[in-house]
Amino acid sequence: MTDLTAILAAQRAAFTAELPVAIATRKDRLKRAIAMVADNADAFCDALSEDFGHRSREQSMITDIAASVAPLRHALKHLERWSRPERRPVLFPLGLLGARARVEFQPKGVVGVISPWNFPVNLVMAPLAGILAAGNRAMVKTSEYTPRVAALFEELTPRYFAPEELAFVSGGPDVGKAFAELPFDHLIFTGATGIGRHILHAAADNLTPVTLELGGKSPVILGRSADVRKTAERVAMGKMLNAGQICLAPDYMLVPNEKEGEVVDALVASASAMYPTLLANPDYTSVINDRHHQRLHDWLEDARAKGAELVTVNPANEDFAASNSRKMPLTIVRNATDDMTVMQEEIFGPILPVRRYETIDDAIAEVNRRDRPLGLYYFGSDAAERRRVLDRTISGGVTIDDVIFHVSMEELPFGGIGPSGMGAYHGRDGFRTFSHARAVFQQSRLDVARLAGLKPPYGAATRKAIARQMKG
Repeated sequence: MTDLTAILAAQRAAFTAELPVAIATRKDRLKRAIAMVADNADAFCDALSEDFGHRSREQSMITDIAASVAPLRHALKHLERWSRPERRPVLFPLGLLGARARVEFQPKGVVGVISPWNFPVNLVMAPLAGILAAGNRAMVKTSEYTPRVAALFEELTPRYFAPEELAFVSGGPDVGKAFAELPFDHLIFTGATGIGRHILHAAADNLTPVTLELGGKSPVILGRSADVRKTAERVAMGKMLNAGQICLAPDYMLVPNEKEGEVVDALVASASAMYPTLLANPDYTSVINDRHHQRLHDWLEDARAKGAELVTVNPANEDFAASNSRKMPLTIVRNATDDMTVMQEEIFGPILPVRRYETIDDAIAEVNRRDRPLGLYYFGSDAAERRRVLDRTISGGVTIDDVIFHVSMEELPFGGIGPSGMGAYHGRDGFRTFSHARAVFQQSRLDVARLAGLKPPYGAATRKAIARQMKG
């Protein structure tokens, strides 16, 4: 096993020796990170497709290459503004007497990154935008499910970074456990909620601050005022991107009773138009491995056995059973009930349960009786209803009249709440997550304690100071 402790010790020593970390140094690291991805885009796309069995090259360019370069460039552009100290008011009358207060943003030190397999380039580089902008060093543990991408990172990184700046390690659960137990200055994990619990336990002994980006069952609420065709097109696109293997993928739909048939027909039409064929279609991505492929099929059989109607969107009538591909068509699950696994677990694949509701408050109650999701999606032109959904639900983030898009808005914080995660990053919020907001107070040259009656022996001036403070 790689000597993780030695890498951490070398990074921490280099970090301490470098303080303060100059803005120019941070910009240089961001530029090198951009170059590492951009210069090797083709190699990353090849590795991604090998790891998945097939992955759309254009999709990889959108979701892993461009989506990695964009946050790094954004951080490069705004770093100086983010780094400026913030002046803060001081207790009256100290400001009048010359006292000053400010917040300075310091790097924390060495940040650990545990990345997942579904976007194994983007979900390394997007956190690194904030980590490097804040002036930190980083160690990255890659997913064992994407070994070719992991090996490529380990091959390429030394050409762009010293190991004391950025280091990659790979391996299975034993390496992941040892990695999470290291005394980092901050740790960010992206992955499943169940594993997130273990990460939090592992980090607790070192009191390591942790950002958890998890998942959950992100719902789509279709209001009665929504355009069904547009909604179906956008939901189908989001659900079939990366074959549904997205933490923010629409997990299930809530539709008015009388619109269910229309919605299902529109979903079938939309998916068929985007993917008229699947098995040989270069635009459509495979399920990551045999275990996940079997899991999804098992969940569909569970739903069928418990009374669901399965609508398989297979416009070319292709024989998936005879194929050695792990591609799966979109399957819409009608009459999904709570005892079905597809309504209990995050699906993470091309399966979409559709459930009916009578009133919008019924739909809201359906969302609220489940764990708080990473994303929530509302479609409709009824402003009052939209506001009610926003006010009466709690989720990590929201996209209105589409799905997933809020994650690509670099100036919006990205994160979950409760079982869908803790903490947030992206843009300025990422810079602050990976920075220490250090309070700095500069006292007046006057003997403030004496003037304010704070020095013994206490007397009338002291009582006046107390009364003034009590008034606020």
